[in-house]
Amino acid sequence: MGWSRTHTVLTRFKLGGTSLTALIWEIFLTVKHIPAHVLYLSFSNYLDVNRLVANGDFETPPSGGFPSEAISDGPTEIPSWSTNGTVKLVSAGEKVSGGMLLIVPRGKHAVRLGNDAEISQEVTVEKGSAYAVTFSAARTCAQMESLNVSVPPASQTVDLQTLYNVQGWDPYTISFEAEEDKARLVFRNPGMEDDPECGPIIDDIAIKKLITPDKPKDNAVVNSGFEFGPWMFQNVSLGVLLPTNLDEETSPLPGWMVESNRAVRYIDSNHYAVPEGKRAVELVSGKEGIISQMVETTPNKLYSLTFSLGHARDKCKEPLAVMAFAGDQAQNFHYTPDSNSTFQVASVNFTAKAERTRIAFYSVYYNTRTDDMSSLCGPVVDDVRVWFSGSSRTKVQTLLGLGLAFSAYLLVLV
Repeated sequence: MGWSRTHTVLTRFKLGGTSLTALIWEIFLTVKHIPAHVLYLSFSNYLDVNRLVANGDFETPPSGGFPSEAISDGPTEIPSWSTNGTVKLVSAGEKVSGGMLLIVPRGKHAVRLGNDAEISQEVTVEKGSAYAVTFSAARTCAQMESLNVSVPPASQTVDLQTLYNVQGWDPYTISFEAEEDKARLVFRNPGMEDDPECGPIIDDIAIKKLITPDKPKDNAVVNSGFEFGPWMFQNVSLGVLLPTNLDEETSPLPGWMVESNRAVRYIDSNHYAVPEGKRAVELVSGKEGIISQMVETTPNKLYSLTFSLGHARDKCKEPLAVMAFAGDQAQNFHYTPDSNSTFQVASVNFTAKAERTRIAFYSVYYNTRTDDMSSLCGPVVDDVRVWFSGSSRTKVQTLLGLGLAFSAYLLVLV
């Protein structure tokens, strides 16, 4: 009994060929043979297959068909969305003034927001729960354009820059906590450009309910392997950019904060080399891309911070190095290539000074890819652990696996 059998059972359940009782029983028989993170992600995918919001890819045609030319004034009909200001459905290959070719992130259509224009949609959520919104965005005219994403009263402005890859667009994510059972998701262009054909382009809008895992008894780090995070489209190889987020309570990457003015990249094992599990973080912005967490500690106790440091196999130019912080300790770690592995384990010992201790990571260098020499990349961090010195790593891994497996089991019952 293993993953192949569980995959078959899940598929039958999805298609209506297996009852929930039978599903639970078969998973119970096979769960001990399956890594916990694989089990959790599999349940997430099967029990909530379509996470795209209504017409989130803008491929549903308006009643009169897609527009063949620019709309100068007034709202544009976009099925499932309300609009305000100059909003235009754009098509792949479309050109604007000056012959500039508009970038459509995926598919054939996307939306461009003019000056102070917005689109919005009411989504059904669960009051009190946290959610992550993933979306793809591209700029048009300006060197840097911005996009304000809000679920009132929560609001965040994301800077769209062409620093991270040469394709001209990136997936981003923001998070919010639902205050009611209905939430108004709003995308607005706060910019004011002279050219009315300028403005950010957005596409592929998806929403995912976030689950914050309990930390194991002997590991103070929440979401230590980064397995719990925002929705990622399986056929997109760019990862998801996590912009600045200083709220540890409501983060698209539960438990973690991005406390600098540039993003870090959330990556998956389908497109990158990941040290452990299915997900990890690539530090792509040098000292301007800091990821951190405040962990619970006991004052005057000796602790060890350990983590996996690796290469994403995305043609990132070496050297790769991480600066790791644990309380008042800071240490520089260089990634050493090994033909047998894409990662290595690093550790920092520190004595806790308070009941909460900050751990943090950033890339020492500003790395770029060797194939285009401009796309930002960097070292990968994964499997972060903080424990009393002398604690058993095996015991910690066992407790973590049981905790995640139990969470996945509960998902089936919901």
